[in-house]
Amino acid sequence: MTGSHELQPNSGPLVGLKVLDLTRVLSGPYAAMWLASMGADVIKIENPKDPDVSRAYYPVVNGKSAYYSTMNRNKRSITLNLKAEEGKKLFLELVKDADAVIENFRPGVMDKLGVGYEELKKVNPGIVYASISGYGTYGPYAKKPGYDVVAQAMSGLMAITGFPEGPPTRVGSSIGDTVGGVSSLVALLAALYCKNRTGLGQKVEIALVDSLLALSTPDYVRYFVEGLAPVRMGNCYRSWAPYGTYQAGDGYYNIGCGTDEFFYKLARAIGHSEMIDDERFLTHEGRVENREAMDAVINEWAMSRSVKEVCSVLDEAGVPCAPVYTIRELEQDEHIAGARDMFPTINEPEIGTFRVTNLPLRFAGTGLAPIKAAPDLGAHNAEIYGDLGYSEEELVRLRERGVI
Repeated sequence: MTGSHELQPNSGPLVGLKVLDLTRVLSGPYAAMWLASMGADVIKIENPKDPDVSRAYYPVVNGKSAYYSTMNRNKRSITLNLKAEEGKKLFLELVKDADAVIENFRPGVMDKLGVGYEELKKVNPGIVYASISGYGTYGPYAKKPGYDVVAQAMSGLMAITGFPEGPPTRVGSSIGDTVGGVSSLVALLAALYCKNRTGLGQKVEIALVDSLLALSTPDYVRYFVEGLAPVRMGNCYRSWAPYGTYQAGDGYYNIGCGTDEFFYKLARAIGHSEMIDDERFLTHEGRVENREAMDAVINEWAMSRSVKEVCSVLDEAGVPCAPVYTIRELEQDEHIAGARDMFPTINEPEIGTFRVTNLPLRFAGTGLAPIKAAPDLGAHNAEIYGDLGYSEEELVRLRERGVI
């Protein structure tokens, strides 16, 4: 990484950071895409005969996966067979000039290939090595395969998700993979900060199960203090009310009254100020205990109105509320899609122009890096290996031997 006293607009804050990305499918590619979108030079490394399987994930247009393009945008691509001795040599040469390596193989695979952290730090003591796996690199479950749905189950998240009368429910998105990816970013960037102080890198590891379990920290406080385990409550919140999902005449909306003052504003807005002095609703605890009676009043008021009308009234009163949006509604929203630019477009030669989901980060000085199409497999072989001193003839021979 190089130092500078000037911020570069529209470049991203991580310009100068070089990351070798050995990840596949979602958790790792998602994390590396964040790094690339923040300006890092992320080099996607794939086996020439066994590339990232998500290159074939639907939707596929003219032979190119929009899924892969979304998760691997802004990266450069090279092919490399780490099982070949020459491949290991090439990888170690790349590591010498890199700041970080990120991988999401099953624990032990990189060591078996001879390119685990202990080998990498011999050629670059400052390398930060991030490992993502289902259960972590040590412990009784370390060698078990891990996927999002497995992590949601094992982390305890599914046990508290869903309605009381229903079964444990998976969160709708692949939150185990994406949260695991974001956790790896936090660890990797923290280790890089430590490297700036000490000059030394280190290995960091992230388990999908650990990451999801940590998300439930607020839900476990009462269990560890009072022995009260959280249970499935649907869209309600165990500590506050009114707080959750309510029905209007044409759909659903959410209310979040986390203070007495917000409850007072709600009661006045819906024309039921008498609830403020009702003994059942005087405290948080009382409102939670008498949730059904209070919700009945709110639903009766809302059922004769549209979601838009309900939210307009509550917004005007300063009550935290929101419609339960679908992706189609999100895409048309003037704040989310408009002002916040959460759905920028990407232009892929084979696919055409389509929307992707933006990072939820905003940097006033550097901005984010401009969105670039995901690279074709090995698109930057000549460029990157050329920087290592390999001629076109040598690259042809390496390709013929299956090294790249």
